[in-house]
This record gives sequence, C-alpha cells and structure tokens, in this order.
Amino acid sequence: MSRPDPAPHSRTAAYRRSPAKVMRLPRMGCSHPTRLSFLRVLLRRMEEGGWQVDRPAWEMDAAGVGHAVYRARGEGRIYSLVAFSHDLPDEMRSDRVIATAWDATFTLFDGDPSAADIERLRVNVPLQEAGRISTRELALARANRSVRLFRHVVEALADGRQPDTDEIAAVGYLMRTTAVYGSGKFGAADRGDIADRPELSAPFQAEMLTVWLIRAFTVDIVEHMAAIRGGDRAVRLAPEIRRTLGVGNSTGLGMAPFVVRHPVLLNNWIDAREEALARVRAQSGATDAAVAGLRAALEAAIRNAAAWTSEHEVQVPKLRDLRGDLTRLADELARWDWSRDHPWDALWHWGIETLTPEGQEALLALMLEPHGALVDDLADRMGADEAACFQLDGAMRVRELRRILDDRYGWALEIDFTAPRNVARFWYVSEEKLEPRLGERASETGAMLEQPLCIARLASELDCTLTDWDPDATVASVLLAHPEHRYIVRRAQVARDHPYAEIQDNLIGEDMLPIDLLRCKLAFFGASQFDPRSDRWVRINLFQGAPYPDEIGKGIAS
Repeated sequence: MSRPDPAPHSRTAAYRRSPAKVMRLPRMGCSHPTRLSFLRVLLRRMEEGGWQVDRPAWEMDAAGVGHAVYRARGEGRIYSLVAFSHDLPDEMRSDRVIATAWDATFTLFDGDPSAADIERLRVNVPLQEAGRISTRELALARANRSVRLFRHVVEALADGRQPDTDEIAAVGYLMRTTAVYGSGKFGAADRGDIADRPELSAPFQAEMLTVWLIRAFTVDIVEHMAAIRGGDRAVRLAPEIRRTLGVGNSTGLGMAPFVVRHPVLLNNWIDAREEALARVRAQSGATDAAVAGLRAALEAAIRNAAAWTSEHEVQVPKLRDLRGDLTRLADELARWDWSRDHPWDALWHWGIETLTPEGQEALLALMLEPHGALVDDLADRMGADEAACFQLDGAMRVRELRRILDDRYGWALEIDFTAPRNVARFWYVSEEKLEPRLGERASETGAMLEQPLCIARLASELDCTLTDWDPDATVASVLLAHPEHRYIVRRAQVARDHPYAEIQDNLIGEDMLPIDLLRCKLAFFGASQFDPRSDRWVRINLFQGAPYPDEIGKGIAS
C-alpha cells in the first residue's frame, strides 16, 4: 500500500462538510466520541507528559465513610482530588438537581491541600451549592452509587471471587456523577485563571481530570469495603474487569444551553472535528498500520454497540441503525480496495450513500482513530478566547450585516414565527436552582423570563428591522434606534468568521429535542453509551476502557 501524503493540511477545503450539513440537530444528535474528545486529550497529555498519581490520604472507616486525597503530578504542577464519602440513607439518594445529599462529594484542589484545607473543604464540599469553595478549587462534583451493582461488587470481592461480568456490563459504572461544576461556580477558580496553563488550555480539562480521579476512587472504595467485610478472604478487582468500569453521569437541561451561549467555542469544536475528517479524506493512499487501526476500532465499536442499551423511543431505533451500519461497514471493509486513489475519501462517500446518519457519524470517529499523527494537533485549537469577539463593530454597514444574515442565517429566515408550533417553547432559568429549564409557551407561565436562546427568531426579527433600512447606514445607527438587537448583531458578526458557530435549527420549536444538544456536547466530552431517560435528561458513561492512574505511562492511553 502507498503511504499517505506527509502534509495534506493545505488541501482540505474540498473535503470539508458544510455547516448546513453538520449543524442540524438531528445530525448533532448522532454525534460519537472521537480521539479529539476532551477526555482522550487529557489521557494523551498525561501519558506523554509522564504524569504520576498517588493517594497520600485514605481515612475511611468500616462503612466506607471518611475522606481521601488523590494527587496528580505533571508539567510542574499538582492537582489533588479531595473526596468525601458519606453514609447516605437509601431514601435520600436521588439524581435530581434538587437533591441535598449524595454518596460522595469531591473537589479538585489546585496544589497539595494542607490539613487546614481539608478541614475547610470537609465543612463546605458535602454541602455542594449550599457551601462555598475558593479559588484554590477548580471543580466541584458529587456522585451516587449504582446501588445494586455497588453492593454486588463489594459482596463478591469480600467473598473472594470476581463480580459477575454480565452485571458489570449491564451498568458499566459503580457510581454516577450528578454534577461536575467548574469555571467559577460557587466560588471556584474562574476559567480565565487557569486557561494559560498548557495542561488545562483545552476545554474542560480540569473537569475531565476530576472525573478520571473519581473513577479511581469508585474502585478503591468498593475494594476497601470488601476488605473490611471479607478480611483475608477478600480479593481485588481483576484488571480486565476494572478496565470495563467507567464513571456514570446523569445530566439534563442544565447542560444544553452551553453550546448555544458559546458560539465561538462550539465553532472551534466542530471546526477541529471537520478539519480532522477532511485531513483523513484528503490522503491519496492508506498505510497498513492505518487500515489495521481502523479494523481494530471497528471491532471495539461493534462490541460497544452490542453492550449499549436504551429503552427510550428515540434511542432504540438509533441503536438498531448503528448496529446494522457497523455490520454493513465490516462487510464492506472485508472487500475494500485500499490500493485505489484516495481510498479514505472513497470510503466516506460509500458511507454517505449507504449508512444512516448514526452510522455516518460513527464512521467519522472510526476514520479518525488510526490517524493520531495526522489529527491530534487539532486539539490545541479547540479552546476559545471569547472575550476577543465580544466587541461590536458599529462601523459595519447595514449592507454587510444583511449579507451575513443571508449567508449564515438563511435557514432561520425561512421559519414562520407567526405559527404557534414554531414558538411553542421558551428557555428560562429556574429560581430554585438557577438551572436552565424549558417551558411550554401555551400552557406555562414565565415566558416573560425567556432567555435569548431563540437564535433563529432573533435573526428573523433583526432581518425584519433591516428591511427598509438604508444599506449604507452604520450598524451603530441601527442599534441606537433598536438596542434590543445588540445580542443577535454581535452573534452575526461572530458567525461571519466562524461558520460552525450556529445550530441551524429552531430551538423553541415544538419538535425540538434537547437531547440532541446534550449528545453533541457529551460526545465532545468523550461520553459513551448515551442513554436518554426522557427528551430532556440522559445517562452516559465516561472513561470506560481508559487506563487507571497506576497504568499511566504504560502506553495504554492514545
């Protein structure tokens, strides 16, 4: 087989997918994690940087109540997960945001915490929102046990045997987080305070490090409780079983508006992924190693799809499509001619013609997997300095603004917002938890508190205002007369240079599915086994199959 072009990066424009193709909610709701997902970026950086992790504190009683500290050292810094384990009555265990107690609570501390720091955190961290942390803390999190599996694993290990692998596979995690907060919430360090650190410059690295260390805690706590119960008879989890465990997560509408409120960041995530796909497609040939890597990734994807379960009416047919598509892909690869010109592009076109959107997005992830040397550098451009795009260009002419609206928001201008179905919902922030919520305009009060997430309607309203405006007038003159348009004008000026900044769908329409927003964002985190429990909240798994702290440096992360 021929070798790939050494530097195809300058010839990728023709291989890129258009925003009109990838920024629609049904397509975004089929997103799969890739090697550019944030948890994969973290793992590679720790592997390449020779990070070391130890556990300097483990003060747990026989019931598994107490605290622990996990210390990660890398690139000249120390980050410490401080974990508090609690004795939570079953009737108090809830994944809902209104919960006030959890099985375990955590914070990621910037440095090596002193005894005084631990005591301060002991008072505040278990309270979560009701407490206060400081700028020495980078993230705040809480988690609940997967009660049945947690109990089964403790009992099995205490009895000197390994837990049932079918029960492990059915759940996939010992605990699930119900929130992982960062970026200034509840007193934590602001994003700007840490963004210049190379190890945290990529999006959500502090949060991903927190969850990865929580995963180690979940295994340590079950082994501790098993050892107390079983004494000399107790055993530890077998490495091959331990690897199959991740950290579960329950998340809802609170996460959905993020990708709308951060258009530059969203653009940079999608842009990096699309550039990665374009680079792979632009190669004139294929190496034996890349083909072997694709086949290995496909085998792993088939295993994951077989273990992935859901009972939600939206996800069930998607899973059926995915499994069928992966089988079709395996059959096609068995006879694929890799000696043809641009074989990766040909494979992509075959996928577009043959597979469902679910399978197409899975194929994207599979095609990136064996091309780390070609695409991994793109992770460095997935962050964003959003403040740099905040200033309005008041000198812009109305003619140019209308051109941007036609070019970037033409899809929005086609929507009839006088039809009730197109304004059926409204986004607002709950008074009790300060969390985003979605209301039904026809049957619920509160529309006067609507948040500006109805981007399509705002663009349509701006277009109506500009209809009879002098094309040579300045944007400043428009906003002087109509200050209500400042928000959408700023977004339009951002979108001019960021083609993937806007979701090209009506976010207040009656048929909008919030879970499509959730899946897109969670796929960039690296989530697997996306399992909607309604159209507004989901369960996922993070770090399943990833190395543990004692395995970093052994070539497992990639």
